[in-house]
Amino acid sequence: QVQLVESGGGLVQSGGSLRLSCVASGLTFGGYAMGWFRQAPEKEREFVAAISRGGDSTMYADSVRGRVTISRDNAKNTVYLQMNTLKPEDTAVYYCAARTVAPVARSKSAYNYWGQGTQVTVSS
Repeated sequence: QVQLVESGGGLVQSGGSLRLSCVASGLTFGGYAMGWFRQAPEKEREFVAAISRGGDSTMYADSVRGRVTISRDNAKNTVYLQMNTLKPEDTAVYYCAARTVAPVARSKSAYNYWGQGTQVTVSS
């Protein structure tokens, strides 16, 4: 079965950096567009970034553009989220997701598979 396993979360001070990873199994990774979402307590899950199957197209939420970079290594079945200049409002559980249709997308409903999430906490 399809599994997406996130890692790399943790506690970091405001202004710091983290790199999240998501390793996929049970699917032909290069055939899936990938996305990162986040959910803060008592808030809806929201889009962060997405990347196309080949990595040539990316999309970012306005709230993270310029601070976050999504990338992927299809040989390693892994998608990354490099987060810099972190802010307390970035605190959330971060999820990766896989989409069977090619174009990148920001809607939660566009994604078919989800990981369990990794906690990111940014202290002020």
